[in-house]
Parts: sequence; C-alpha cells; structure tokens
Amino acid sequence: MDDNRNDSDDEELETIAIFAGSVFYFTEFDPLFQEHLPCWSSSLTGHKYITDLIKGNPAKTMAILRMQKGVFVDLCNELTTKYGLVTTRELGAKEIVAIFVYIVAQGVGNRTMQDRFQHSGETIHRHFHNVLESLYRMSKDIIKPRDPEFKDIPKKIYDDQRYWPFFRDCIGAIDGTHIPAVIPQDARVPYIGRKGVTTQNVMVVCDFDMLFTFVCAGWEGSAHDSRIFHEILGNDNNNFPQPPQGKYYLVDAGYPNQRGYLAPYKGQRYHLEVFQNGQEPQGPREAFNRAHSSLRSVIERTFGVLKKKWLILSRMPSYSFETQVKIVVACMALHNFVRLHKLEDEDFTTYNDESVNVNATYGYANEVDVGVLEDIEMTTLRDMIAAELFEI
Repeated sequence: MDDNRNDSDDEELETIAIFAGSVFYFTEFDPLFQEHLPCWSSSLTGHKYITDLIKGNPAKTMAILRMQKGVFVDLCNELTTKYGLVTTRELGAKEIVAIFVYIVAQGVGNRTMQDRFQHSGETIHRHFHNVLESLYRMSKDIIKPRDPEFKDIPKKIYDDQRYWPFFRDCIGAIDGTHIPAVIPQDARVPYIGRKGVTTQNVMVVCDFDMLFTFVCAGWEGSAHDSRIFHEILGNDNNNFPQPPQGKYYLVDAGYPNQRGYLAPYKGQRYHLEVFQNGQEPQGPREAFNRAHSSLRSVIERTFGVLKKKWLILSRMPSYSFETQVKIVVACMALHNFVRLHKLEDEDFTTYNDESVNVNATYGYANEVDVGVLEDIEMTTLRDMIAAELFEI
C-alpha cells in the first residue's frame, strides 16, 4: 500500500512540474501570450517622473530639461494660454511640454521616450508635433528685435572701452550655421555642404544679449551665405529687421561690405586666436579686424549655447524636412524664452566669456569673393574706425 501511495505522490509531483514548466514556457517564450502583456506598466509614469523632476534637485531639472524649473513652468503656461497647446484628460501641460523638451534637449528617439514616459509611440509622436506647432507660433513673437527702431545703444558696446565709441551704431551680428539634415537619397546632392554631409544652412541675426532677432532656416547646405543673404534682403515677405539709416550689422568676410552691413578687411589677420600670446595688430586694418572679430563673436557664442542646450540639432532624426526646419526654429524660440526669463542661466554664463573657443577657424579673413563692389559709405566708416582703434 505504501508503494502505491508513493507512486501517486510521484505522479502528482510530475504533473505539477509539467504544469509549472508549461506556464514558464508560455509566459517567457510564447509570442501570442507576450502580445497580451501590458507594455507601459511601470509605476514611474511620465506624470510622476516630471512631478518628481520639478520638485527635486534644481541641478537635475537643468540637466534634463536644459532650463530651470521656474522657466519650464512659465513655458507651459505660455504655450497653453497664448499659443494653442491643448491638454488632454490623460496628459497635462507639464508632461506634454516635457515630452518635447526632453527629446530636443537630449537628442533621443521615440522608443526611448516610450519607455521614459510610459506612453505609446503614437502618443509621443502626436504630442511632440503639437508642442512643435505651438513653439513655431511663438517664434514669430519671440524671435525679433526688442527695440525694433534700434534707438538704444547696446549695453555690451557702451560699457566696453574696446568697442565704445567706435561701434556705437552697431545693432547686432549676422551669420549662418549648418544643421545636420536627413534627406532622401534622390534629393541629397543640393544639401551636401563643404564637409561632405547633408545639412540645412540657417541664416541668423542676433543682438549683443545673445538673443536671436531673425532666423531663416531650410536652405540647402550647398547654398553660399551671400546668396542666402541677398535672397532674404530682396524679399519683403521675410520680415527681415532692416538696419535704419546710419545703423549696421557686423558680418564676416563671406558677406558684402555694403550699406547697413560692416565686414572685416579681407587678406588681413582676423580671428581672435591669432592675436593671442601678446601678438598685437600690425596696422589699422588688423586693429579693426581684431575688434570686429571680438564683437562679432557674440553670434558664434550664441550658436554655442543653442547647440549645447538642444542636442537634437546635432542628431537630427529622420522627420520630414519641413519638420526638421520647424525644429530648428522652435529650438531658437526656446533659446530666447530661456534667455529672457533667466539671464543667469548656466549655459549662457559659460558662453558669455569671449575666451570660450566655439569656432575652430583660425587665420585670415579670406572668404569666397562674393563679387559685389564694396559700398563707399561702409568702406569709409571702416577706415575711420580702423584709424581710431590703432591710435589708442
């Protein structure tokens, strides 16, 4: 009888083992079973993550969102009250805006965001584009001169003896920057720039507070800066902030020296690095070029802040080209929003130092000849400033 009971017990244990093995197999390996498992079931939801982030250490908020928590909250309020951002029952404004800001700040893709915020790819995609459109609308109000008549002398110039009174009529700087672009294979050629990669060429104006006052994005990477410059100035629909009579922007040697736009002397030492280690300018033209380069470096440093904050500009995903162009403009709108709300932002503080090398260009002002005769008025002004600078 004991033998029969032992046999029964063995059979029962064997049945349990088979059942347990079957459960393990189906839960671990069976695709049909796996499909029914909840995908985004983490207890750390997107809402909880953002709430903890905003309430937590300010350094972490700055590292993740590239802005201080108060600025982020103001941004959410601004987009929902003025620029048409709509919330849902499932997602509030802070989570929706954080999805966009996280993507552009960290340069990550949709799959990473699905896990971080515990939402489907469709939800991430939809809200990213909703915020993008709101920021694009904001850009028309925030990327423009604060003083449209340019009546005030910039504090940067007035307070610095290197520039005052020589550049008292200067109102800002103009330059172009190349942003990586993802282009279909059959349309790549016009977008291949000098470095052999596909880019969009973006022409920008900034003031001396490192604020963008104009942007025109979406040009092919092969387009020369001077061509873009002339196309923009020749089209009133671009709303370019034209310099008033007697005022001017600083431009580099790739642009014409014409009324309202002051370029350096070509064929002369120009970039700040060549004047380091006690090397003084040899003559008025080099004295002018050194001062011009130093003052115009504000736009290079502004680009430095922009690209440090928003890593997506160095890792552009394969969105449509129209969306890529809007992302560039939206990041510049974010840049201005942060700057206007928090002047002591750590990224701006770092790049406010002129010794920060954000441009690896060295040597002489010898850009491509733009084929335009120099304006007599601007040439005379340049010669006058050069002589005054060399005398001091």
